[in-house]
Amino acid sequence: MIQRMLFTFRSLAPGRLLPFLEWLPGYRPSHLKSDLFAGLTVALVLVPQSMAYAQLAGLPAYYGLYAAFLPPAVAALFGSSCQLATGPVAVVSLMTAVALQPLATTGSQAYIGYAVVLALMVGLFQFGIGLFRLGLVVNFLSHPVVNGFTNAAAIIIATGQLSKLFGVTVDSSDYHYHTVLQVVKAALHFTHWPTLMMGVFAFAVMLVLKKISLRIPNVLVAVAAATLISWATGFEQRSTMPLESVVDADARALIVHFNAESTQLAQMGERRARINDTLKQAKIDGHRMIAINSRRDLDILNYQMELRAMQAADHRHRIRRLLFEAGRNRNNGIQFFAKGGLPPDAEKIGGTFRLIVGNAPLDSSALVFCSGGEVVGAIPTGLPHFSLPEIDGHGAVALMPPAVIIALLGFMEAISIAKAMAAKTGQRIDPNQELMGQGLANMVGSMAQSYPVAGSFSRSAVNLQAGAVSGLSSVIAGLAVVATLFFLTPLLYHLPQSVLAAIIMMAVAGLINARGFIHAWRAQWYDGANSIITFLCPLAFAPHLDRGILVGVGLSICVFLYRNMRPHVVDLSLGLDKALHDAVTHGLKECRYIDVVRFDGPLFFANASYLEDQIRQRRKIKKALKHIIIAAESINDMDASGQESLSLTVDRVRSAGIDISLSSVHEPVMQVLRRTHLLYKIGEDHIYPTLKQAIRAIHKQTHTGGSEKNCPLTSVRTLATNSQPKGV
Repeated sequence: MIQRMLFTFRSLAPGRLLPFLEWLPGYRPSHLKSDLFAGLTVALVLVPQSMAYAQLAGLPAYYGLYAAFLPPAVAALFGSSCQLATGPVAVVSLMTAVALQPLATTGSQAYIGYAVVLALMVGLFQFGIGLFRLGLVVNFLSHPVVNGFTNAAAIIIATGQLSKLFGVTVDSSDYHYHTVLQVVKAALHFTHWPTLMMGVFAFAVMLVLKKISLRIPNVLVAVAAATLISWATGFEQRSTMPLESVVDADARALIVHFNAESTQLAQMGERRARINDTLKQAKIDGHRMIAINSRRDLDILNYQMELRAMQAADHRHRIRRLLFEAGRNRNNGIQFFAKGGLPPDAEKIGGTFRLIVGNAPLDSSALVFCSGGEVVGAIPTGLPHFSLPEIDGHGAVALMPPAVIIALLGFMEAISIAKAMAAKTGQRIDPNQELMGQGLANMVGSMAQSYPVAGSFSRSAVNLQAGAVSGLSSVIAGLAVVATLFFLTPLLYHLPQSVLAAIIMMAVAGLINARGFIHAWRAQWYDGANSIITFLCPLAFAPHLDRGILVGVGLSICVFLYRNMRPHVVDLSLGLDKALHDAVTHGLKECRYIDVVRFDGPLFFANASYLEDQIRQRRKIKKALKHIIIAAESINDMDASGQESLSLTVDRVRSAGIDISLSSVHEPVMQVLRRTHLLYKIGEDHIYPTLKQAIRAIHKQTHTGGSEKNCPLTSVRTLATNSQPKGV
């Protein structure tokens, strides 16, 4: 291990530490023009997409812009691909939300802090495995697993945007499919049609422009048009009124009860924090009775909080189903009546209003009534505050498993895109260098309030089609995002949330790949089955996506172990092409006196006994057997267990009066035979360079005096009755 580390550090040439130095010397003015155009083109897609993906991650939309200006530039300068566009992507954004939801309330400051820490941890892991050239660890995520998970994630992401598309709000359930059912029920009760029409309009614009020309920034056009319509029509219609403005007594009582439940729940949360501190201190001080009492109080309080949370959730659900009509009374005051209950003498104002309610208690002096749609709202102008993320031990431990999964998934997405583009450009891609680039992008991005990022297929395709020559195009795209943060954020205030939902749904539609299942099944049925299972598990477990992908990885490892525990062991005979083939598969007869056995795989602890069993079975079946040749061309490695098994096999075969030889032994295996002195037990004269030489040397002595006139190892003998032997 130490030698590997020393080799790694010695190999850190300037080209690895600063890979952009390799393309800078040959950079020409004409390249700058191409990169400038490509960078600006990518930025037109990057700005709206990054805002949409940030909300998918449970963050305010402008945090997508924070993740879109530094990470793309760093990844391009320190990675190995010149066209790979890094930044917020759908699957990583979804995985970020899944990782953070158990730790903090979505959108809170604690939630944002954990997102930044997660980016740092993902970056450290990626950079570490890239630095020590351990990129092969990503092979644990096989292609069928990634295909199944990506298809499932695309469906989960798309269905997760339905609430924004229909303009309804529901609480998240323990399982995603239940949340979707709640959204459908809420949409049947009340769909905000202007919100839905905005989303449909964005879909139509993007689809039409995409068919007209891929060079048209369809996403930006849809965003600009929808934002302009939203501003001109007053799409966001909100009124802030006191509780006294609600005329319906039942509605007022419901709000009061919800506030009481929510307030008590918050107070119980503070009490739970104090009990946890007491319990932690008691464990440190060794006060057992205090710890026992604290644990009892904590269990009781958790049960009470669970009941209180259920009651608050029920009240919140009922409040969200309330529909109001606003009317102006004789005193020119505005009052809110239950829908259908507006008095004849009251002047109606606006359309149907809903009460905006979240997890926190409602402010009785300033209830927010909305009759319009949700918009992005105010975006802070300028760059974020640069600082190192604050890491706490508990959060770091909880984030470690999802950080590893996100790091591997993000890298697989990035390297797959980079290799696909390299096939067109002829560029050489270094996976370990790309890992270091992605890791640095996440680490540096975390200092600028970024959440985890990865390579984007859609933006990379745009970058390539726009003529990007080098990583400078991504730097230019990042600078365009900086310009947006400084000068254009006020223009994004009226951007409808349903348009961002449409952007996400359009983007993830490209992730759905049904052919991947068919391709995997055609290759090997168990790969196809694994891909389908990895597709179904995330759908069933969502939002606990880590369980689904772990099932897929576990199945891949089990298949790998099973295949290596029971590798192909075949008997060889001469085929029509004068080469030795599997006798069973090709319908060939086998020699009575010589058994040529080919063991297809390394000989190690997991399958050592399997070789013994196969040899023993052949000895029982072939009563006239005189010699066994183990064709070792497929045995590329051998450990101590394999050596011991081979030694026992040699002893048992020879004690039964049958000789045994090896052919085509690889040098690593030969070294094991020499070091363990097994070579001398077998006999150097029983080790043959090729299988043909082994047969030639053994054939005469085994067939002398025998009844087999046409040996299947020297002439073609098929099992068909009408076949005639053909000599070599």
